[in-house]
Amino acid sequence: MNVFRTNKIVYANLYRYSTASKLQSKPIISNEVSARQKLYITDPLSPGSIFFLPNGTKIFNKLITFMKLQQRRMDFKEVITPLIFKKSLWEKSGHWDNYENNMFKVDVVDSTKEIYGLKPMNCPGHCIIYNKFDHSYNELPIRYSDFSPLHRNEASGALSGLTRVRKFHQDDGHIFCAPEQVKSEISKCLKLIDLCYGKIFKFGNNSNAAPYTISLSTRPKDHFIGNIETWNYAEQILKDVLEASGKPWDLNEGDGAFYGPKLDIMVKDHTGKKHQVATIQLDFQLPERFNLRYKDRNNTLQTPIMIHRAVFGSLERFMSLLIDHYNGKWPFWLNPFQAMILPINTDNALQVDTCKQLHRRLRGNNEDNEVPVTPNSFQFDVDIDERSEPLGYRIKDAITRDYSFLIIIGENEVKNGKCSVRTRDDRTLNYLTADEIFETFSNLEKNYK
Repeated sequence: MNVFRTNKIVYANLYRYSTASKLQSKPIISNEVSARQKLYITDPLSPGSIFFLPNGTKIFNKLITFMKLQQRRMDFKEVITPLIFKKSLWEKSGHWDNYENNMFKVDVVDSTKEIYGLKPMNCPGHCIIYNKFDHSYNELPIRYSDFSPLHRNEASGALSGLTRVRKFHQDDGHIFCAPEQVKSEISKCLKLIDLCYGKIFKFGNNSNAAPYTISLSTRPKDHFIGNIETWNYAEQILKDVLEASGKPWDLNEGDGAFYGPKLDIMVKDHTGKKHQVATIQLDFQLPERFNLRYKDRNNTLQTPIMIHRAVFGSLERFMSLLIDHYNGKWPFWLNPFQAMILPINTDNALQVDTCKQLHRRLRGNNEDNEVPVTPNSFQFDVDIDERSEPLGYRIKDAITRDYSFLIIIGENEVKNGKCSVRTRDDRTLNYLTADEIFETFSNLEKNYK
């Protein structure tokens, strides 16, 4: 629109359009949000595998960065392990006998002529790392984390969006510890789960329900390794931890992993359907099979106990639940649409240039390509809408696309050096300098808001 509007008319437009959350009364399912926000796609040429688009990749990477920071505080050491291993490894771990039908086999031309398998789990690889070095009791617990992609040959009829896939990522972790350390390590894992599901992502808050429920999954009737006495002992340890935590839980008989019992964290979607996300598994079997050892205080070789744990579980499934949970209205720190900058008059060169300066500042862009971006710098996902459309139309479009903030720059804003800022959820205008906007955004990122 070429005709300049007064601020009075412009700001009336800011109040005219309600927030997207008020416009939509029905829950949004994952594929509707993904289509609108361009988060991911699938293709029949690779069934069960996700193509994350730029916006979805931003969310995915922020989740991983968040978890890496939490795990570093808990003294996890991140490793990267191979995607394929020889059949002999999977036979040693027990996967070949108990999990073969869920694995992808790979033909590799080499002198051994041995079959290879894409890894469905990281645990055997972490056992290899542990076994390459001698260990003493004072090193334990040793905690490895791994974000490598995993592959499981799910039936084609069971594949479903992000929730059931063949290729996925886990915030995977394995803890090698002494018997007296097991309960405290599991308790720490539960505390991290509380932090994530309750305080950060606030599952269950819309209905005042608990953020998750816990199921104790016990020894399968078939396809398990080890003796029953050890299984009973492991299950009792998990029961003791649950009783000490005071958390409600239920028994899920026969649904443990083939190598050990587990605690499954269950979260409901908006339809009430439960999804298994986080998991904590107690394993006495793989350390024996891989002959893992450490020296105790008496210089005697002992076998460590292994705890498998993932807090997000499958990143793909966790993202699906977040899409459902937020209905696409992402908190600022996760939002791939953090702010939209809108010049009031798109034909006014001064207004547009002021918008572009703020855009560069908030995105952390440095025009000097010979100067590197500094570590831990803030780089916000901010866009400019300078289309030759009425301001009201552009405001409505930004709200529909779920931008967290709208930043309006007109003649008065250029003159006073303060921008008109409103949020997605509140039409009240605040007048902030570029420095104040940057500080506001930085604080939201730092506090996971």
